[in-house]
Amino acid sequence: MASKSTINLDSTINSGQVFLWKKEGGFWYGIDGDRVLCIDSTNLKVKSSGVKVDYFRESDDIGKILKSLKKDEVVKTAISQNEGLRLLRQDPFQCYISFIVSSNSNIQNIKSTLNKLCKKFGERIEFDKKEFFLFPTSASLAEASNVELLECGLGYRADFVKKAAKEVDNGIMDLKLLKKMSYDDAKKELLRIFGIGNKVADCIMLFSLEKLEAFPLDTWMLKILRKYYEDVLPIEGKSITEKRYNTLHEKIISHFGPYAGYSQQFLFKMERDAFHKKWL
Repeated sequence: MASKSTINLDSTINSGQVFLWKKEGGFWYGIDGDRVLCIDSTNLKVKSSGVKVDYFRESDDIGKILKSLKKDEVVKTAISQNEGLRLLRQDPFQCYISFIVSSNSNIQNIKSTLNKLCKKFGERIEFDKKEFFLFPTSASLAEASNVELLECGLGYRADFVKKAAKEVDNGIMDLKLLKKMSYDDAKKELLRIFGIGNKVADCIMLFSLEKLEAFPLDTWMLKILRKYYEDVLPIEGKSITEKRYNTLHEKIISHFGPYAGYSQQFLFKMERDAFHKKWL
């Protein structure tokens, strides 16, 4: 079990997992579904406007996980550069919509669009003497007009978001059930959704559906694999087809092990930081 003292809050939030967070003084404030979280940077004490969950995955045996990850020398280096980086356990619906919005975008634009969605469709609450807007419900997004969604900066993704929300609202997409499914079965369900491809599905599964073997492959991760793992994980061409994505994922699990998703996060954070890319 992880101790909060071993968690680096700034590194964890600034690692591409979440978007609706802002830092004020020594506190991070974030939206996680139907609640607001306030986390003290000094002692990681969490205040919540709703039910508390194991947001930092403290129930994970992080010692065992890191020991497994460090068998890979590149990941070992990435861990040494980002001590305390952790995966987060996010609200599934917010994560689902957030990564649909993230398609072919950057962190600043994703954050801006999601904030606009919250302000237009989310419930306004006061917490810690501040104003916040919770993440929209599936019903509110399913019922939204295309004009309203486009006003939030979604562009072509407006259709994706509306249809994805409808699938959840009408019960066809059961995110709670996906948590109980195998990686392969959960992924098949997600890939049915208009606007969800392999990378987005893996992000949703890794960050909210308990699939630690998920290993999202975007342009950054493909560059990393080509740079450090050309011998063991060869990749042909600039992009990969769905079939090649699945084949590569099998090889990734074989190489990195059952906690491959943790490896991905450390590698992603290390490489983006090396290029001084912006986070939140």
